[in-house]
Amino acid sequence: MARVGLNTERLTAAGAELADEVGFDKVTVSALARRFGVKDASLYSHVKNSQDLKTRIALLALEELADRAAAALAGRAGKDALTAFADAYRDYAHEHPGRYAAAQLDLDPETARASAAVRHSQMTRAILRGYHLAEPDETDAVRLLGSTFHGYVALERSGGFQHTPRTAEDSWTRILDALDALLRAWPAARPDPTAT
Repeated sequence: MARVGLNTERLTAAGAELADEVGFDKVTVSALARRFGVKDASLYSHVKNSQDLKTRIALLALEELADRAAAALAGRAGKDALTAFADAYRDYAHEHPGRYAAAQLDLDPETARASAAVRHSQMTRAILRGYHLAEPDETDAVRLLGSTFHGYVALERSGGFQHTPRTAEDSWTRILDALDALLRAWPAARPDPTAT
């Protein structure tokens, strides 16, 4: 491919496609240059280095995932919102495994604050408002949901559920039922034994 038309957005999109094809960990400036049939040096006016490229892919993935989750949540509340939100994440991970991995990249605090990660947190908290959780329970529930969704997707993608006759889909449905029930009956906080 000719180098004409190369820009940061095009390289980021191509890097995201490459991540889905070969894995996020294998995305480098060199791999991307080979994809375009150019020398590495041609890309350095658009991306600083491989870490910069990976950060840009992570930001793109977070934006795509936030847009997908927001669309899935529109007009939903309660368990319907919880299920739509969870399904949006799981479906994205299946369709775009490299981008999903990119969305887990540890961003520096300033970049994270300016990213769509903030929207993800806001959407999760909006879902939880339907369960009437106050702080610090709401933060604990955000962490529970994130851990459950990500952990399930990671195990599913690595083949961890292929050794039993029960389908991953059936378990996913029951897990969402259980999360809904847990959120509705969130346990009262234990008294702090150090408080006077």
